[in-house]
Amino acid sequence: MEKGKIKAKKDAAKSLDDLFEACLKDALWAENALKDALPLMIANATANELKNALNDHLKETKQQIKTLKDVFKSIGVKAEEEKCDAMQGLLDEGEGILEGTEIGHVRDAGIIAACRKVEHYEIASYETMIIYAQLLGHKEAKTLLQEVLKEEKNADKLLSQIAKTTKPTK
Repeated sequence: MEKGKIKAKKDAAKSLDDLFEACLKDALWAENALKDALPLMIANATANELKNALNDHLKETKQQIKTLKDVFKSIGVKAEEEKCDAMQGLLDEGEGILEGTEIGHVRDAGIIAACRKVEHYEIASYETMIIYAQLLGHKEAKTLLQEVLKEEKNADKLLSQIAKTTKPTK
């Protein structure tokens, strides 16, 4: 093997179908982990607008889990999860932000930053899965994933707006 090349694991994806399924498993784990993490962010947020946005996104996340299961069904594959190391890292960073900030505006700003990082990761993931679905001819999967992507983009936009309009307290 050439220097710098990494040998694939025995269960490595051999086709775009395999890679698409791996991405879906990763996304399902990530959405479930986010569903479990959002209540902590909500409990630590102080701005009502932020709390409301996070509560709304928690509801959306629960629906997105169902939608992902529908995507699996649409391609004839059993819905399974596979740990998403990237999401785990983002959630760990979010907890670190909570520990590293005082309750109030500063913590709210940190929560927004952590949540926007999650949204950007999810946006990139869903955009990629949409491309795979299109290339593989999975029209229903593509449509379902586009719905989730739209919600993720709207959540990011709302968080950005809250960050710009929330007045700091001294």
